[in-house]
Amino acid sequence: MADVAMFPLGAVLFPHTPLALRIFEERYLMMLGRLLEDDDPQFGVVLIERGSEAGGGDQRFAIGTMARITNVMAAERDIHLIAVGGSRVEVSQWRDDDPYPTATVRELPALVWDDALTPLRNEAERIVRRVLSRAAEYAEVRWDPEIELSDDPLESSWQLAAIAPLGQLDQFRLLRSTTVGGLLRETIDLTLAAEPVLTTTADDAAFDQALVNLLEEDADTEDDDPDAAPDARPPAD
Repeated sequence: MADVAMFPLGAVLFPHTPLALRIFEERYLMMLGRLLEDDDPQFGVVLIERGSEAGGGDQRFAIGTMARITNVMAAERDIHLIAVGGSRVEVSQWRDDDPYPTATVRELPALVWDDALTPLRNEAERIVRRVLSRAAEYAEVRWDPEIELSDDPLESSWQLAAIAPLGQLDQFRLLRSTTVGGLLRETIDLTLAAEPVLTTTADDAAFDQALVNLLEEDADTEDDDPDAAPDARPPAD
């Protein structure tokens, strides 16, 4: 157990994945100043369940990831930093947010790689890159479909979860994985489930709805048509 500075965000941070932040709130500028006094500055990142990133008063999920600061760049009115996701942690208790959020956390067990998972990892990469590339044809995506991944299979498994074009709740589900096999299988399943939505334009959706409406109108017209042929069957005895 350890008390650490926390940064609630509207996004999930995965292990071995970069995080870019723009720091402008006074409380987080103070937090960063204190962290940079350490030899190995780190803070915890958790996904916000309800509320917004700015101003506080948010509700937060309990599973997160430690972020190690690797680069800091000062601008005129804010500070930009780069961090990299490390170990996963679980919040045992939230402390006072004054002057910035802190919590008591415990480190979650690291996942263990098995070489027998190599074909599954390769399949996950193929699917994630394909769907990400298709999604990029319809809208802006966060990650380049050709982004380079780590040569380490465990690190790249986490990175595949990070670049998969999924919503934050699906990504949080992946973050909670207890095995690498489970992580890879869920990454595949969730990515394939998201593909139809990611590759449907607003025009496609409008056309589909218009077609449904037209068919329903035709069905109603047939039911109400006074000129429709009467039932030619003889009456039952």
